[in-house]
Amino acid sequence: MEYKLRKVEEREITSGILKASFKMWMDTVEADVVIVGGGPSGLTASKYLAERGVKVVVLERHLSFGGGIWGGGMGFPYITVQAPAHEILKDFNVRLEEVEEGLYLANSVEVAAKLGCGAIDAGARILTGIVVEDVILKENRVCGVVINTYAIEKAGLHIDPLTIDAKYVVDATGHEASVSNILARKNKELKLEIPGERSLWAEKGENSLLRNTREIFPGLYVCGMAANAVHGGYRMGPVFGGMFLSGRKVADLILEDLKKGR
Repeated sequence: MEYKLRKVEEREITSGILKASFKMWMDTVEADVVIVGGGPSGLTASKYLAERGVKVVVLERHLSFGGGIWGGGMGFPYITVQAPAHEILKDFNVRLEEVEEGLYLANSVEVAAKLGCGAIDAGARILTGIVVEDVILKENRVCGVVINTYAIEKAGLHIDPLTIDAKYVVDATGHEASVSNILARKNKELKLEIPGERSLWAEKGENSLLRNTREIFPGLYVCGMAANAVHGGYRMGPVFGGMFLSGRKVADLILEDLKKGR
């Protein structure tokens, strides 16, 4: 290899980025599914949807995806996953170590990186630095999201947002359940109550998470910790089996609805 780079002009850099960005955004104004939150459940769902040919856009407010996985447990870079959810991590080529029968250990940094890569390789589009500040609500159905940049939100600037139309929206925003809370707060006539999550009880939290993963309003699904926050379930700490299964479940539910033409 020759260690000498091609001469590059500044205008080439700028024009290349702008052309690709405008093309990308024109292809993003409509999607089959918009997943709000690039954490473990959202990324899992996006992979299983995208590999079935569903047009998926994942919106993450931060510049990195993975949610709370990166920090593992209290900053120690490991998470635990119980059977059978470990099979999902195998789909993402994550290395696992069985530490107790049916309980597996995974490196948190590896998990976050491979979840994102797995979703992208399956065909999902992940956009970082994007916030959802509202939903599109028509004829008693959520049919898209209202978006802005995280930088604009943080700066407190009054700049009008843009939108993405979608057949389904998934609230995968974690503990905040921000999309569900927006819908409830702005449309009080719907009488949606969002109690928030309860204190930590791993076993109860994991099992209730899967029951709570479902459609809560026409066009709006919840998964991951957002599902427990919406239904008043317990939190779980650094065990992620329920999160991965929740992502898989919401993907299966949406695939079934797409098949029915809902």
